[in-house]
Amino acid sequence: MDVTLHLAQDPEADELLGRSPLAALVGMLLDQQVPMEWAFKGPRTIADRLGADDLDAHDIAARDPEAFTALLSEKPAVHRYPGSMAKRIQQLCQYLVEHYDGDASRVWGGVSTGAELLERLQELPGFGKQKAQIFLALLGKQLGVRPQGWREAAGAYGEAKSFRSVADITGPESLVKVRAHKQEMKAAAKAAKAAKG
Repeated sequence: MDVTLHLAQDPEADELLGRSPLAALVGMLLDQQVPMEWAFKGPRTIADRLGADDLDAHDIAARDPEAFTALLSEKPAVHRYPGSMAKRIQQLCQYLVEHYDGDASRVWGGVSTGAELLERLQELPGFGKQKAQIFLALLGKQLGVRPQGWREAAGAYGEAKSFRSVADITGPESLVKVRAHKQEMKAAAKAAKAAKG
């Protein structure tokens, strides 16, 4: 992995995401209840606070939970909910250590089908079906991981030029399109809820 991503809209944060499989997974894990850019800037912030050039699953998995929570809670906090996200990041890293010897790229390395990759991603702590499909689409669209049937396994997120998720963000213009899509989806969900109410 060594590509230029534009998810954090910050050159240093995006550089780390493009070369570090673990940073990309952690960014995806953080991408909930905060702006996308904030979530994907998180891995760089964590690495900086650890005094490291990259994230290390073995190191993070073995850290004292309270100390790791304090690290994420420092101002500016890595996430709106630094305590729960610190726990989730450590669970993810512990899972990667147990199942993939701490190497996040092995989650998608050697898979032959999109369905198999989706299954592996859904087994990761904190990755439900939607998050797994979005990450699968990101792998396929921007990181060159394209096992047979990857678009189908990613569902609507795998569609070309769909601008539905972070998988489609390649710069400021596409970020605006993805934001607009998300706002449309929220408005539609709100209207559907009001119609039922």
